[in-house]
Amino acid sequence: MFSGIIEEVGTVESYDGETLVISANQVLDDLTISESIMVAGACLTVTTLSRPDSSFTVETVPETRARTNFGELVAGSKVNLERSLRYGDRVGGHMVQGHIDGVGSIRSVIEDGNSRVIVINAPENIIENVVEKGFIAVDGISLTVVDRNPDSFSIAVIPYTFEHTTLGERGEGSTVNLEADVTAKYVANLVEPYLNNLTK
Repeated sequence: MFSGIIEEVGTVESYDGETLVISANQVLDDLTISESIMVAGACLTVTTLSRPDSSFTVETVPETRARTNFGELVAGSKVNLERSLRYGDRVGGHMVQGHIDGVGSIRSVIEDGNSRVIVINAPENIIENVVEKGFIAVDGISLTVVDRNPDSFSIAVIPYTFEHTTLGERGEGSTVNLEADVTAKYVANLVEPYLNNLTK
């Protein structure tokens, strides 16, 4: 489990579609092999560590590649990183599983005072679980939804988040990994049978 508060932006050293090697600094402090780390919003397992080279390795499987924008990763790509939470830690964002629901694309980035309002196109399975002023994770970043439309939603990003995550280099047309709030997904799943009975 994660909080969506990005600790560091890492750099992809190599990726062959399965083995992903990332260089980093802060997250390596107490990282151990076999534990989870969130990479661009996806929960992955650390398989090797190379502290002299300041890097770690994770493996991706077809399901991960099908659900994410990892197919676009190349050497030099930037990725948001967060170590998994410990019991008793502060949760500054929201409860993020690192289970990507799908990929969205940035429709627009508009400056609004000291913030940037980003509109993201998203598939129906994600939009149906997006709630105005609720939570969503975008490339692993915990963000508040400004509003929702039938095919998109918007977020307002403060300068610190824009400068200290990969959002600062995302422009129109960029793809982002999306995870809807897990509470919304559970509620939708629980009420679906009742709603279906009402329509019969």
